[in-house]
Amino acid sequence: MRSHFFAYVSRMRFIQRWALMRNTVPENVQEHSHQAAVLAHALAVIRNEKFGGNVDPGAVAAAALYHDASEILTGDMPTPIKYLNSSIQSAYKDVEDVAEKKLLAMLPQELQGAYAPLLTQVDPEVERLVKAADKLSAYIKCVEELKAGNNEFRDAAAQTRRALENYGLPEVEYFLETFLESFSLTLDELK
Repeated sequence: MRSHFFAYVSRMRFIQRWALMRNTVPENVQEHSHQAAVLAHALAVIRNEKFGGNVDPGAVAAAALYHDASEILTGDMPTPIKYLNSSIQSAYKDVEDVAEKKLLAMLPQELQGAYAPLLTQVDPEVERLVKAADKLSAYIKCVEELKAGNNEFRDAAAQTRRALENYGLPEVEYFLETFLESFSLTLDELK
């Protein structure tokens, strides 16, 4: 049996994010997923090392790599539309579920069990860290756009920062306090 799964996953690079916003640097879903995976891994490590957690950073990172895989089939729905009301949010979640199942079905049967938890989150702690990393990635994008003089991201930055603070996750607060300022610095300032 031939499988098209990884050919589809490879197409994540063609799905543009922030479609309703003017971007100084375009971002695609593949780039975002990589950054979300790096951040999710960091949040898991911070949780374990700093706050006595016991979560597998590798599992969290892998889940983050695939957290937007359904967008290969659905496209990226802009956040203001996706969360406009509960009916749209629920309908979009149903569409995402169908897309995730379609992607999973593309894999050979013997691999589906290994990929199912990556495409459809089942562990609530992993899911929580991935969602936080996803939001953190969005906030970093806003900070970088503002650094480039793009005020189009001013309101998104404020809303996203508030959402991060409302998560109540100490590892997110630690990341914000310890690492975030660096994203607004120039290369020379990072020395």
